[in-house]
Amino acid sequence: MKILSYILSPIFIFVFILLLIIFHPFQWLSYHLFGHKAHGKVVAALNFFLVKSMLLIGVPIRVINSYKIPENTSIIFVSNHQSTFDIPPIGWFFRKHHPKFVAKIELGKGIPSVSFNLRKGGAALINRKDPKQAISELVRFSKKINKEKWGAIIFPEGTRSRNGTPKKFASNGLKVITKYNKDGYIVPLTINNSWKVFKYGKFPLGIGSPITITTHEPIKVNSLPFEELLQKTETVIKEHIKQ
Repeated sequence: MKILSYILSPIFIFVFILLLIIFHPFQWLSYHLFGHKAHGKVVAALNFFLVKSMLLIGVPIRVINSYKIPENTSIIFVSNHQSTFDIPPIGWFFRKHHPKFVAKIELGKGIPSVSFNLRKGGAALINRKDPKQAISELVRFSKKINKEKWGAIIFPEGTRSRNGTPKKFASNGLKVITKYNKDGYIVPLTINNSWKVFKYGKFPLGIGSPITITTHEPIKVNSLPFEELLQKTETVIKEHIKQ
């Protein structure tokens, strides 16, 4: 299997990077000529092709959703975080909720398509070394999410889990977002097997391990005190992580 991964990995990496490069000018044109809505459609198309490109390494992605996600309100998607490949599927499968990520500020520069989308698409870019900037940015982001009825995506672990074992959830980011979205809903997500793409390290890539994203029952933000809300969200996500 590992020998095959040495063959397939360069093909996948080439296609993945090529998609980012190709879609970059389309993002720029759609944003500057037609505005945010058109830009969002281009980003959704990019995420679709990035998800499909995973098939080159034998990694189909499936969403398991037994619940109706509320519409016309802000949604806070809270998820465990296993790899870079968590992000395009969330962007594609939940596109009708206009998902906007909370991301580290370093990602706002230097990456074709990704950096432009984070800067112009409505994301929160957080400087982890500057708490004042981080809180200010989260407040701005949270108010925008509430006003536009968008979806926020936050990974409370802060960093990716290298082996699928979840880290303890940090409360600060989610606390700020919920403070300004009392009438919204938290939708917990559990991601499984994404970490296996990097089980050998950065190269070659792990192949043949399907990724699943499980959607859990939406929780009204103002239905519980924050500490109970965080605990309930963290528990349901972690209970469904498969080692």
